[in-house]
Amino acid sequence: MSHHEHHAGPGYASPEVARQQPPETEIYVACLYEGTGIQEPDFIAVVDVDRESDTFSQIVHRTPMPNVGDELHHFGFNACSSACHSELSRDTLIVPGIRSSRIHILDISDRRRPEITKVIEPEEIKAKTGYSGPHTVHCMPGDIVTVSMLGNENGDLPGGFMVLDARDFSVLGRWEDEKNGQELMYDFWYQPRQNTLVSSEWAAPNVFGPGFNPEEVALGKYGRRLHFWDLESKTKTQTVDLGDDGLIPLEIRWRHDPAAANGFVGATLSSNIIHFEKDDGLWGAHTVIDVPNEELEGWPLPGGVPGLITDLVLGMNDRDLFFSNWLHGDLRHYDVSDPHNPELRSQVWLGGLLGRDGGHPKADGPLNGGPQMLQHSLDGERVYVTNSLYSSWDNQFYPDLRGWLVKLDRQEDGSFAVDPEFYVDFTKLDTGAARPHEVHLPGGDCTTEIFQ
Repeated sequence: MSHHEHHAGPGYASPEVARQQPPETEIYVACLYEGTGIQEPDFIAVVDVDRESDTFSQIVHRTPMPNVGDELHHFGFNACSSACHSELSRDTLIVPGIRSSRIHILDISDRRRPEITKVIEPEEIKAKTGYSGPHTVHCMPGDIVTVSMLGNENGDLPGGFMVLDARDFSVLGRWEDEKNGQELMYDFWYQPRQNTLVSSEWAAPNVFGPGFNPEEVALGKYGRRLHFWDLESKTKTQTVDLGDDGLIPLEIRWRHDPAAANGFVGATLSSNIIHFEKDDGLWGAHTVIDVPNEELEGWPLPGGVPGLITDLVLGMNDRDLFFSNWLHGDLRHYDVSDPHNPELRSQVWLGGLLGRDGGHPKADGPLNGGPQMLQHSLDGERVYVTNSLYSSWDNQFYPDLRGWLVKLDRQEDGSFAVDPEFYVDFTKLDTGAARPHEVHLPGGDCTTEIFQ
């Protein structure tokens, strides 16, 4: 689509238009009880983030799932900016359970009261796709929603992609036509102008599900590759092996500029930020930020504690890059105007294993867990942070994890610092202590919006 001003569909004509949107007044948070010992259904929380509101920094609504044990993880919208030719409205959340392989369809016409309108049971998904373990949800052109699936119907390899009809949410089958050897799956992003989709690798659900066993990394059961796909032919065309510097590449953040042929991926276990780009028709990748391991008395594994980069988010300006070191406990902010030479701008300590927690004035005591899922406002002024990674990994590394949500605000010098007035304590709920995971903004955000 060459004329941005004719954008008529859901979302925004360009990253510049997205950045001009008014501040969000509420956010959605996926919250789970799986792994806590509390037999309650997971839920989507609506949190008031309007500083002028009487209920600022409070959960104002909860939409519980119909079943116990889904493990809500990542979720997304029925429509976004890349669906610029669509007549759909951004009025629906697609909320998978990564553990149950059940998918919930939530109407958000009333932004503060999401309602479940449909549930797709795992038996139907497995029968129509042969896959399980739904993870990343992206709206795509053609009124479809594509979901990365981490395993086959039995929780083993290979994983792949599932497609839903974005109008009635029927299961249409698999997205890919030719895998060319791809087996491991995790996150994905696509860029229409580059006719490219890129996917990353975690492990099969039966591998990561019980917890993290480092011996399985040496056995090749965890990923270290990026896969590049032809968007039109739905064929995998190139694989880039990231080697030992790229162990467990999880979250992918392409630049928002629709003409960009580059982006970033966080190598979780290696604790590196890797920049990928196209050069002479081929994709390549290089480490641009390295987080060294830290020694810690009593740490059971050789080589010290890795940062464990579990999430990253790139601002709409393609300049502000944030990532979380879940085990170290720091959230870092870099200027990536020159993507080959990032510059550290902010570093905030929130929990972690290293004892450097900066705390929060509204918390009952020290923060635990570490900064994990991140979301960045469209205008670039706020970052939301939660501390739960995945139930069995939470219990392994932070056995007494207490769920929290905090916010960082841009300061006058361009750095980011904790908002002392905003703190959501998920241990105070009447249904028992829950754990917060992914955050989305009702009007779209830096991890949902892709531009044509």
